[in-house]
Amino acid sequence: MKREILVNANPRETRVAILEDDLLVELLVDRPDARRMVGDVYLGKVEAVLPGIQAAFVNIGTEKAAFLHASDIVVPDADDDPDDEDEDDDEDDAPSGGRRQRKELPPIQDVLKRGQDLVVQVSKEPISTKGPRVTAQVSLAGRFLVYMPFASRVGVSRKIGERSERQRLRQMLTELLPPKSGGVIVRTVSEDATREVFERELNSLIAAWKRIKRKNQFLRAPALIHRETNVTRGLVRDVFSSKVDALNVDSRQVYNEIVEYLTGIAPDLVDRVKMYEGSVPLFDKFDVEKEIRDLFKRRCDLPSGGYLIIEQTEALVSIDVNSGRYTGKKDPEKTIYRTNSESAKEIARQLRLRDIGGIIVCDFIDMETQSNRDRVLQELRTHLGRDRARTKAFAVSELGLIEMTRQRVRQSHWQSMTEACPTCAGTGRVFSPETIVRRLERAVTRMGAEGRKEAMLLRMHPDIALHVLEEERDLLKRLEKAAGFSLEMRDDPLLKPDEYRLVVKGAERDVTQQYAMA
Repeated sequence: MKREILVNANPRETRVAILEDDLLVELLVDRPDARRMVGDVYLGKVEAVLPGIQAAFVNIGTEKAAFLHASDIVVPDADDDPDDEDEDDDEDDAPSGGRRQRKELPPIQDVLKRGQDLVVQVSKEPISTKGPRVTAQVSLAGRFLVYMPFASRVGVSRKIGERSERQRLRQMLTELLPPKSGGVIVRTVSEDATREVFERELNSLIAAWKRIKRKNQFLRAPALIHRETNVTRGLVRDVFSSKVDALNVDSRQVYNEIVEYLTGIAPDLVDRVKMYEGSVPLFDKFDVEKEIRDLFKRRCDLPSGGYLIIEQTEALVSIDVNSGRYTGKKDPEKTIYRTNSESAKEIARQLRLRDIGGIIVCDFIDMETQSNRDRVLQELRTHLGRDRARTKAFAVSELGLIEMTRQRVRQSHWQSMTEACPTCAGTGRVFSPETIVRRLERAVTRMGAEGRKEAMLLRMHPDIALHVLEEERDLLKRLEKAAGFSLEMRDDPLLKPDEYRLVVKGAERDVTQQYAMA
């Protein structure tokens, strides 16, 4: 598979695109006013301990207090489960956020007290109405190792399949790790690393942790102690390897930073970094901009003629598969299977591209045979396997749905790069002219029932006024007769499409809120 990375950088925004076989599969965006927090280490102050949900809220200086679950605290003298092997978090360099759970956790109220200072690391950024999630089990990521100061063992990425290689790496790191200095996870890219490389990076990570502890003694909570590397350097550290054909950069400064960083950790990859100096913008050159624009659409078209409808809600994401104009030839089951199979591949790509996480429900077209259902599920799991975020897809349910989860550590692009429409308040719908006219009619009726006699001015959006002139010419006369006072209609382009105003003439007093109940 051909893999390329594009980096488009300027002082106000850095965008990173990952292409597989010339197709955009992942987009990372970093801005100074909304920089990424995952991996940052803070000195926080415990604001509240809640035994009922075995969690605490920690003030780390963000708008909302951070959430800390009991499974994410450091329990003194508790060893890790020796049979548990952590998976490598190459994907987003995120701390585990509760994945490394300990057995027989003590009650959180016995470990934490209100007002206590605590070193924590962000494992999930604020999403929607929720504050960040943090863990006290700090981990520091390098290119080849993840150092965990509070662990006590050596783990190896499950993506390294060779049993003998896993054993060799575990043995080597066990020998290199100083006694009682913590634990490490050997990352996927480490298969060809030498003992000297491991030793150099391990010493660097341990030194970084010692700096964090020293800094902690001189700061007052809440305070930032350690900032995770920026998005470009983090991507080079975690993703750029011999499996990537080229890394194209359009900023000389960023290019020099990448080359300098690679010279120290992977000099054999320096010649794959290319400085792009063409007159056509980098993302336009690789036809990426159009795909970025399309990732905010509800509808995603498939090559065969089918399409997906992707809807994001507060609780979950629903994906509906439709055959569209693709009707096949004779066998309907083959037609449905082909559409579903094509959809499975595209769903996996769209989840990565849009950075959608949480609970996801996929409604595939109903298939008659179990074998076809199993094949579609396997197709989905195969393509999800390329995702850097952890995913899990469950078997097809009795309703023909595939339920799945995808690791979520930050807002999706739809949440972070768009905002709710001020007209429809994010629903995507506005009331029809007919509905607004009936609401206005009910408001005038209420005024008449109260015995009001002042002349009223009805202000409405031009579209509503046009509807009245074309469809209900006698509206004002009917309302005047029923209410017992004169009415005048006036269009107002400054109003929203489904908004109107009731104004007392002469006094220019707006009484809309008093009468517009529904």
